[in-house]
Amino acid sequence: MKQFRVDNLKSTYGEKVLFNDISFLITEGDRIGLIGVNGSGKTSLLNAISGKKPADAGTITKQNDYTIGYLAQDPYLDDHSLLMDAILSGDQPVFQTIRQYEYTLRKYGEQPTDEKVAQNFEKAQDAMDRDDAWTTESQVKTILTQLHMPELHKKVSELSGGQRKRVGLAQVLIQEPDLLILDEPTNHLDFDSISWLEKYLAAYKGAVLVVTHDRYFLDAVTTRIFELSFGDLYEYQGNYQDYMSGKSQRIEQGKVAEHKQQQLYKQELAWMRKSARARTTKQKGRENAFAELEANMGTLQLDEDVAVNLGQQRLGKKVIVIEDATIQFDNKKIFENFNLRVSSGDRIGITGANGAGKSTFLNAIAGRVPLTSGIIELGETVKMAYYTQVTEEIPDDKRVIAYLSDVATTVKDKDGNQISVSDLLEQFLFPPFMHGTLIRQLSGGEKRRLYLLKLLLQQPNVLLLDEPTNDLDIGTLTVLEDFLSGFAGAVITVSHDRYFLDKVANQLYMFEGDGVIKRFDGLFSDYLAMDLAKSAPAQKEEKVVDDKKPQKKKLTYNEKKEWQTIEDDIASIEQRISEIPEEMAQNGTNYVLLGDLQKELDSLNEDLEEKMNRWEYLSEIVEGL
Repeated sequence: MKQFRVDNLKSTYGEKVLFNDISFLITEGDRIGLIGVNGSGKTSLLNAISGKKPADAGTITKQNDYTIGYLAQDPYLDDHSLLMDAILSGDQPVFQTIRQYEYTLRKYGEQPTDEKVAQNFEKAQDAMDRDDAWTTESQVKTILTQLHMPELHKKVSELSGGQRKRVGLAQVLIQEPDLLILDEPTNHLDFDSISWLEKYLAAYKGAVLVVTHDRYFLDAVTTRIFELSFGDLYEYQGNYQDYMSGKSQRIEQGKVAEHKQQQLYKQELAWMRKSARARTTKQKGRENAFAELEANMGTLQLDEDVAVNLGQQRLGKKVIVIEDATIQFDNKKIFENFNLRVSSGDRIGITGANGAGKSTFLNAIAGRVPLTSGIIELGETVKMAYYTQVTEEIPDDKRVIAYLSDVATTVKDKDGNQISVSDLLEQFLFPPFMHGTLIRQLSGGEKRRLYLLKLLLQQPNVLLLDEPTNDLDIGTLTVLEDFLSGFAGAVITVSHDRYFLDKVANQLYMFEGDGVIKRFDGLFSDYLAMDLAKSAPAQKEEKVVDDKKPQKKKLTYNEKKEWQTIEDDIASIEQRISEIPEEMAQNGTNYVLLGDLQKELDSLNEDLEEKMNRWEYLSEIVEGL
């Protein structure tokens, strides 16, 4: 069984210790999730493990033939390569064989009458047979299909950022290394691709180490959790839920130990303050122990849950009104005749296929993209903050606290109390020692967190959030989720994160592409479960045979009256059910009306089922008379 061993690893960034003297063992079959706030050193640890950038100290031990595949957050790809060549860029001989075959196949398609090209193609086919590369090529194309890759003969330079991430993921999966390291693998993946990846990793033969903000993904995939916190590495057995329980216990134990240490310090301090004549040279050891105890006082650091309690400006009855809105770029339709009325307290989630226009929709609301036709009106009291996928330019030579102080030095909470910028920074997981740090020393994730805090500092009453989970760590997302749960204004969120959508949205719009948008009222996990149930094959019900003959029954007076009208009732319900789809089709983009019609349809279907069951019950009695 192959193993990967790390002993006494240490890494620093400037004066900050990222991790200090950490050790662990990774064994074949392990499924490990790595958790930590942005800037805690997760990427540095992955770089050290993969050999991309060695740590400052410590040793890594592994077998000579041990292989590592590393998907970075921004994977490096040769822009001049074709997509298929980039995916098969590994050193394995079978990849070289497939690359040569794909190359000669393209040439043969371009020059089928060229004798030399035809001979090279035959040689490439023979090599595929010799190396049994057909099986590998089939596996490659299965992975590419599941990840919804574009045309395989595109150039890498033509790909979007999301497509590049999927190419990088395909690259490392195809290599099947002994240790598969994945940094935010679910970013830019559709939900069916995430579901497939969960199953793929569950059956993976090697070890997996993953950094992700997707808590449902961690629950489904991991069996161990590593947490980086204030330079130390803590290990928990189980998935994310087990980690949450284990971390809570660790924090409580740390508090108990800290309290005991404080009590001991008080006792020893009293002893030290006694007259020097009361102490002898034999008690020198106790004095040394006191000095060590004093040096370690107050060193307990806990990244406990915190709450952001910000006030906000009053929001009137009119918030956002969208009427017959259409956006079309050339021949690409984003949405057409779209209607939506947003009220205070609404929690709207926007999700769906990549490239379907979700960000364009937010940009239209924010006034950054004009409508082709229709109107979007904002209420007079609306104060909007827009968290975009691309952070605004932040001056690197500015200090963290100064960047926020440009907006305000203090703000009021919901109770009218003044909160300083320093307190807010701590609430948003920036400890005091970081407040004077130059922004250029922050990690990318820390910059995103600071940008979000600046937006909230403006105390908006309408929030637009575009894929916030792509760059924020789980700790920050938890703070944001808690803040949104008490936020009195309106929130519209674009996200692919299932857990986050469940926490912050109860009204969903699915952008399916080509202008198709579907609405669902409820949690996103309920929508996925319903969608899965629709696609699952129906199971035949087994009938239970009862040998006992039923006794004859008679209709009661009320049942006779019910029997006389039940068929007319059923016909009336069926008639209304048949009318609703036509009404929905006529009002395809009026989602306020569509929501009401859908609720009526659901209720009627329940009534119909109940009536049919009653009819079957009564008819059996009637026929038995």
